[in-house]
Amino acid sequence: MSLCGFAGLYSRRRWAMGDEVDLLERAIGYTLGSLRLVSRETLPRATPCRRWDLGDLLGHMDDSLLALSEAADIGVIALDPPSRSDPADLVGALRERACHLMGEWTSAGDAGTISVAGSPLAAGLVAGAGAVEVAVHGWDVARACDADRPIPRALARELLELVPLFVSGADRPSRFAAPVAVSPLAGPGDRLLAFLGRDPG
Repeated sequence: MSLCGFAGLYSRRRWAMGDEVDLLERAIGYTLGSLRLVSRETLPRATPCRRWDLGDLLGHMDDSLLALSEAADIGVIALDPPSRSDPADLVGALRERACHLMGEWTSAGDAGTISVAGSPLAAGLVAGAGAVEVAVHGWDVARACDADRPIPRALARELLELVPLFVSGADRPSRFAAPVAVSPLAGPGDRLLAFLGRDPG
């Protein structure tokens, strides 16, 4: 998942900016817990993201958090990601960046629209997309570390309502695998992961 992948999406819906920032804050809180599981020994492990080991995934997450910071700070997300942190301390950098990110979005207030690769998107939509990405990759990190850390039920339920806005059939199979079948009785966390091509089992 990449924030720049949403460059072609534009919505006229009025987004409740505070709601989306709250989602982002909760997603970050969950993912910070997953980052505590990472060690040097876990970096080469496979993740639920195709072709990425855990080190690759952490680098991608760093790019995404930098892009979200850029969006809150100057209202622009460039097509090319900004410079990445030193991989020697990537986990520490991610934790610090995630903590600072919430202050930046809170200070941004009602940012109106944000330019994503030249296309205008509602700021709330960008924050919501960031919340989906941060939370799901937090689950990916935990899975790579052999930990069972479900996305909190209430958070997953709200993200599940948003995610169809960000992922369509055109995104498969290049950005996402096909949805995974789950039981009709599956909880919102499992359904969210399955929609994004992950096996929640």
